[in-house]
Amino acid sequence: MERPLACWKGEERYEGEVLPSLTIILKTGGCRHNRCRMCSYRFERYPEGTDLEGALLSQLHWVVQHYPPSGVAIVKLYTSGSFFDPGEVPPRVVEEAARIFWGKLVIAETRPEFVDPERIAAFISAIDSGDYPTPLYVAIGLETLNDSIRQKSIDKGFTFSDFKKAADNARAGGAGIKAYLLLKPLFLTEREALLDMEESIRTVTGIADMISMNPCTVQKHTELEYYWKRGEYRPPYLWSVVSLLLSAPAHITCDPLGGGRARGPHNCGTCDYDIVKAIRDYNLSADCQTLHQLFSGGCECKEEWERVLSLEKPYCMPLTR
Repeated sequence: MERPLACWKGEERYEGEVLPSLTIILKTGGCRHNRCRMCSYRFERYPEGTDLEGALLSQLHWVVQHYPPSGVAIVKLYTSGSFFDPGEVPPRVVEEAARIFWGKLVIAETRPEFVDPERIAAFISAIDSGDYPTPLYVAIGLETLNDSIRQKSIDKGFTFSDFKKAADNARAGGAGIKAYLLLKPLFLTEREALLDMEESIRTVTGIADMISMNPCTVQKHTELEYYWKRGEYRPPYLWSVVSLLLSAPAHITCDPLGGGRARGPHNCGTCDYDIVKAIRDYNLSADCQTLHQLFSGGCECKEEWERVLSLEKPYCMPLTR
């Protein structure tokens, strides 16, 4: 029986409640775009000639056996690229996922070009038990409001207009929208990243139903790792993460993967654990009191972060070849 790339149970805040969740990352035929500079999941794919339908159905059945969904309210479905790309996840697999997760609130990630109203509506019809007004949220890795940053620093392959069109298509099919934003992609200074994320959060709050901010982590075998190993990239400070959460116009979630480590968002090492824990607690409680206390109390490294914000120079990226 095939295992997914990852699967775990946790908790998620939804409409003021903390609900049990199940996160699944499926191995597929691979992301069709396959170019994002910071993503290592693009390499987690089956080779050509694989029986994709059989392999993915096997993964779903493994999940049912090892993580029975009966006690779960929210299911989050991720792949190497897009859950609603029929070339990556065959339609029979999408149908089986809907059958297995009937009655759950499903969050499924996809690129904007695969958000088709009829496909979305069909999936909702198959999972909807009437328990949730919006049983499906289409999750899109928008990363930033800025088209230039998304193109040059990430190579995402779509525009903000594409995202807004996908949001309209998702709603036409009856789904909500979750946006993922990326804090400090390649080539940005700490200050540039902070200002970009402030503007992105403000704007996207009026479009998406849910927002998750992901501080950039250096994954192996990526272009981002190449620059990081040369000392030309540093993941964001946790101080930047906290300041953004405190200034956000609404509650947004944040999972600082690798928090406190060299490859992940980090400060000096002394204050990192407490800040990462406070961020994860805030995700569920929406109570920012502890974050306020940590930010106002500070640590010696907070002065370093402030100096970096004022002194760091932009990356000298050539404008032409």
